Amino acid sequence: MDSKNVIAAISLSAAVIILYSLFFAPSSQEISKEGGNNIQNKLESDTPLLEVNESLSELSREDALKENKRINFENQNIEGSISLLGGIIDDLTFKNYTETLDGSDKIILLNPKQINTGYYVETGWATNNKNITLPNSKTQWSIKGNNKLTPKNPVTLVWKNKQNLEFQKIFKIDDKFLFTIDQKIINSSEKIFNLYPYGQIIRNKAPEITNFYILHEGLIGVFDEQLVEKDYDDIEEKQFSKNANKGWFGITDKYWITTLIPQNNKEFRSDFDFKNKYKASYIETEPMEILANSSISSKTNIIIAAKEVDVIDGYAENLNINKFDLAIDWGWFYFFTKNFFFAIDYFFKLTGNFGIAIILITACIRIVFFPLANYSFRSMAKMKVLQPEMTRLKELHKDDKMKLQQEMMALYKKEKVNPVSGCLPIFIQIPFFFAIYKVLFVTLEMRHQPFFGWIKDLSERDPTSIFNLFGLIPWDPPSFLLIGIWPCLMGLTMWFQQKLNPTPPDPIQQKIFMFFPLFLTIILAPFPSGLVIYWTINNILTMAQQIVIMKRTKVKTI
Repeated sequence: MDSKNVIAAISLSAAVIILYSLFFAPSSQEISKEGGNNIQNKLESDTPLLEVNESLSELSREDALKENKRINFENQNIEGSISLLGGIIDDLTFKNYTETLDGSDKIILLNPKQINTGYYVETGWATNNKNITLPNSKTQWSIKGNNKLTPKNPVTLVWKNKQNLEFQKIFKIDDKFLFTIDQKIINSSEKIFNLYPYGQIIRNKAPEITNFYILHEGLIGVFDEQLVEKDYDDIEEKQFSKNANKGWFGITDKYWITTLIPQNNKEFRSDFDFKNKYKASYIETEPMEILANSSISSKTNIIIAAKEVDVIDGYAENLNINKFDLAIDWGWFYFFTKNFFFAIDYFFKLTGNFGIAIILITACIRIVFFPLANYSFRSMAKMKVLQPEMTRLKELHKDDKMKLQQEMMALYKKEKVNPVSGCLPIFIQIPFFFAIYKVLFVTLEMRHQPFFGWIKDLSERDPTSIFNLFGLIPWDPPSFLLIGIWPCLMGLTMWFQQKLNPTPPDPIQQKIFMFFPLFLTIILAPFPSGLVIYWTINNILTMAQQIVIMKRTKVKTI
């Protein structure tokens, strides 16, 4: 690998990314609120849950959970409870995921609304008829029948008003992350009512986020065919509104997501806004009419999930949720990155180790592009043997750059050398480099996955450091001094690669390239260890391939 080409490739890649983000990156189109304001005003005026200025208490999470009566839910993946005050889902824990590698603290996502980290999901009805009393955040629901929600046992909550309307919330849960709420109203009066179903996700405070450009964390939705991604600070500055006939929306973290899926083919308006709390909500734009002595119902799907690829894709297909797979941030190169994940996952299922899967996929990439590398290395070998002649031409025509270019091109043509051929393998490898970085960074499957020895998590940096002799000295260096074993191995392989390539004739370039392996070692040290392993193995295979090709070439290279 020619270091000059590496620098050129990296520079070009950065330029492409910057230009793409400035001119071509898709941005969500904010639409006029005309036609939806009246309905939203009804929702805001009649639904106390939207009174986001409610004060927060200093209660602990445990004490907050004890304040209200609850029904518990549990399946193979999640556990938690639903508050009977308001009928909201405000307590959810992932049973199979932990905060740290030791497995002592399970991931808690949803929290009661009265504490600082409140995060909850609520559904209900809105109306413009001030003579109807509707259930709200202060409504105390009653349990009808079963009092624990499981995949085999739904739970029904009931509340009646003074207008002879009985409201029911029928909660169902599957064996993974899907809640289904059937909202039913039984009208025992002689009157006709018009009601609008709605749902909302509210988060009191923005969580700590990665804050890296390749990953979106915040509010997200797909409305008809349009993907909308809004950061927390975006919503603080300006509300977003959108009308659609199908779609989904929610709040996404790096590995977890909370989503609402309105009924298809029923027009709804969705809003992302901030009034001391972050809110993603929807309300159907056409009212549902409930006739005298009759009933109506509305169904809402809620997915509160760990973003496992097969689970997200399964819900997208089975529930016909348009573009729900975009809940995982695959990035601009969606098809390439996602298929790259499937390739690594295939080898993982064969070997049981994601590190070995990365090594195998690296070998496959080298095999696929062997012919191109063969052509490139042969050209580089010829460039190396032509260096004395090139130096002579530069001295001969040092005052006539045009003449020098003509003589150099004539030399390349005569010897059948392509001076840019060394760049081709580098440019082809760049998408794979970005793809594996993206996969390591965003996919839950790679989280807490070990390799061998000291690498306990391929999605995190190598925890060792050369500054304490890789653990031999009892001292914990600061994070900026954590340059581990694998980054050092990567830098060493890059240094050996340089010895196989033509030496730049310019003394300044020689010094720059001499420090280039050290520079990349420092730069890539904080990157996921899986990425550094990929780059190191790729270097080793490249060197082996280059040595074999150079030995077989008819051009004398020494």
